[in-house]
Amino acid sequence: MAATSETEGSSATEYVTHHLQHLTQPVAEGGFWTLHLDTLFFSWVAGLIYAAIMYTAAQRASPDVPGRFQCAVETIVEFVDNTVKETFHGPREFVTPLALTIFVWVLFWNLLDLVPVDLFPTIARQFGIEYLRIVPSADMNAPFGLSLTVLALIIVYSIKGKGVVGFGKEMIHHPFGKNPLLWLPNLLLNTVEMFAKPVSLALRLFGNLYAAEVIFILIALLPAWIQWLPGGAWAIFHLLVVPLQAFLFMALTVVYLSLAYEEH
Repeated sequence: MAATSETEGSSATEYVTHHLQHLTQPVAEGGFWTLHLDTLFFSWVAGLIYAAIMYTAAQRASPDVPGRFQCAVETIVEFVDNTVKETFHGPREFVTPLALTIFVWVLFWNLLDLVPVDLFPTIARQFGIEYLRIVPSADMNAPFGLSLTVLALIIVYSIKGKGVVGFGKEMIHHPFGKNPLLWLPNLLLNTVEMFAKPVSLALRLFGNLYAAEVIFILIALLPAWIQWLPGGAWAIFHLLVVPLQAFLFMALTVVYLSLAYEEH
């Protein structure tokens, strides 16, 4: 959400640019790889919160009179389990926990976008940290990293469901048939399709959350007395986007694994 803007003495462009810079650490001097420490830190925080919630719910679970906390957790688990059950028709021992983790983890990522944009950067500045972004899903590295895991699982479940030979045959025989002259076009099309799935997953999540973050930053440029009106309206609308994007990432992951596992 919007907070009091600290734009005195600096232009709006400098303010926006500053808030879109990451806290980075090069892996090697002069190297290409750079760690986004803020994305890693808040991703871990969100993951640990998710783990703590599930652990606490499991420890406090009661078959007699469940409390509100247990009911809330059970509702989320049943919702995800039903989604997986309707979509994935193979063994679900791994897919359901995976879907649950993706849904809640991405949901927590997205919820961080509702924190006032100047709050954490102001706190970080007291410790000598110049740049800080707290929304992992607004950093394209986090959604793409998660989508690469989905890509690896697509390949694993393709081999698990069809075997190595069956997976290879599908790559060269689909969609144009078994004519050897069509093997190369089939392989190229299937390779593009396979990589397009995780790329579309990542871009959808990143695009929506990055745009939302930029709008919150722009709202923070307004005078303090009027920020609450557009900021509150955008936050309410964003509350619809936050769970929707988490659900889409989770649901499409399950769909892709189902397509990979089943014979066509």
